[in-house]
Amino acid sequence: MTAAAGTQRADLELRPVDWLRPLDWTDVWDQASGPVEVDVGCGKGRFLLARAARFPASRFLGIDRQLRRLRKIERAALRGGALNIRLLRADAAYVTPYLLPDASVDTFYIFFPDPWPKKKHWDKRLLDDAFVDALAAKCKPGALVHFATDHLAYFESVRTRFEARRAFAPCAPFAPRPEERTDFELLFSPLGPIGRCSFRRTRS
Repeated sequence: MTAAAGTQRADLELRPVDWLRPLDWTDVWDQASGPVEVDVGCGKGRFLLARAARFPASRFLGIDRQLRRLRKIERAALRGGALNIRLLRADAAYVTPYLLPDASVDTFYIFFPDPWPKKKHWDKRLLDDAFVDALAAKCKPGALVHFATDHLAYFESVRTRFEARRAFAPCAPFAPRPEERTDFELLFSPLGPIGRCSFRRTRS
């Protein structure tokens, strides 16, 4: 890895030199090509690790704010040889509009973000209008955005935001394989239904 990416083979955490400029994917992964897939709020990494192992030709970026979680993912990825994973400790609300290159992402996964259920806290939710617009800017034409939550009111809000934009068209919801189910899904799915929706970036 180059100094600009701030990452080496035995260290999967990205440390951007300039937090005001988009990353250069050629500096991030050893692989020069392959789909770029972003796990927004990767948590403890159960999905990210399983997905990266299943698709070694893809380049996976996991974003989370908790260093302890990222360290755990990094150790597991290195043990398993999943060197197509990179990890970034930061807020996805900043990373997405400012650090991801425009029209460069093939897939976004956004699973079980904090729903902030109290109305007075709704302005803290990740999936607001500005974030959905940022996703549209970072997606390649035809790219996919997959969303899941156990909070059905939040689910309806998110689905409505995507459906209101010509930049996205609904498609079949993403269904994870058993080994790809996140720790949050394993915790919440016995308690009630999970809302899932997926959207494809249009060319408009």
